[in-house]
Amino acid sequence: MMEAFREAPLHPRSMRDPDVRERRRAMLRLAHIAPLTDFAASLRRPSVEVPDFDPLDGGMDASMLFLFEKPGPMTAVGGKRVGSGFISRDNDDPTAEATFNFMNQAGIPRRRTVSWNVVPWWNGERKITTSELREGAECVRELIALLPKLRVVVLVGKKAARARPHLETKSLSLFTSAHPSPLVRASLPDRWKAIPLEWASAARFAD
Repeated sequence: MMEAFREAPLHPRSMRDPDVRERRRAMLRLAHIAPLTDFAASLRRPSVEVPDFDPLDGGMDASMLFLFEKPGPMTAVGGKRVGSGFISRDNDDPTAEATFNFMNQAGIPRRRTVSWNVVPWWNGERKITTSELREGAECVRELIALLPKLRVVVLVGKKAARARPHLETKSLSLFTSAHPSPLVRASLPDRWKAIPLEWASAARFAD
């Protein structure tokens, strides 16, 4: 797995490069990520896209799970813009760029984290229905069972926080933060600026 981390980019939005995306796909069978690759594949169906986990994150060795809300167009490969096919802080969009920078500001090593969404599939709609939330939370519980070193779950954004009652457990510490999106930056700048501090606080419980 150390070979993978040597490829970690120093700057955000590296997934805009097709060669970077191809190298990342070639890593999907590495030992620390292969079970999560299989898990993502099990959720796919013809009407939706489910992105892969990023092999440059911690995968099975992660102690922190960052749960965002729902995949967007830049995780997908079949939309008008060419997405990466991954849920990744390296994606070519402003939310991923902010996530990349906030993780660095929080001082959280990449290998300690894994990122996912409360609703794991992209269906062309940003809204999250109650039934989607309930089904997505069940998928998250399946994911948690695959992460033996997990200690902390961070629910990122108001929609993700709605899943909290479905995920309460004695073995995990749950935290919430604002979403690192341009919309939150514009409407709630103080909450947006507080994100790296909130993530750093959560990280202390993962030690």
